[in-house]
Amino acid sequence: AEQAERYEEMVEFMEKVAKSVDVEELSVEERNLLSVAYKNVIGARRASWRIISSIEQKEESKGNEDHVAIIKDYRGKIEAELSKICDGILNVLEAHLIPSASPAEFKVFLLKMKGDYHRYLAEFKAGAERKDAAESTLVAYKSAQDIATAELAPTHPIRLGLA
Repeated sequence: AEQAERYEEMVEFMEKVAKSVDVEELSVEERNLLSVAYKNVIGARRASWRIISSIEQKEESKGNEDHVAIIKDYRGKIEAELSKICDGILNVLEAHLIPSASPAEFKVFLLKMKGDYHRYLAEFKAGAERKDAAESTLVAYKSAQDIATAELAPTHPIRLGLA
């Protein structure tokens, strides 16, 4: 699926793998494939959201209310997709991977991922949902940083990725 650039299917396959084995049985390659799958799926939607939001702002400044209403609906569709993707990986991380993750390198990797996907939610949510996502982002990154500082070398790539 990765070689064919069919990332939605890759997400489905890697989710099944992550849910079906003990976390200790996941290889480094499988962990990376899970990350790559979600990164590609979410990256495309985030780019779409930014483009649509920019178009919406331009139409608002022109006073094209009819266009703005249509664009808002479309943006809502993209936001629903973003929420579904983020909720999917956060469920896998929180329910299946993070609780029993070891060694420290893998736990830091997963906590950083958790922070990233909460951050993506905070990019487009509003009000209390945005606040909750932002707080969850900080908690996940702080947990990752604490473990990385205590257990990973200062030059470790995963620790540097948190900086």
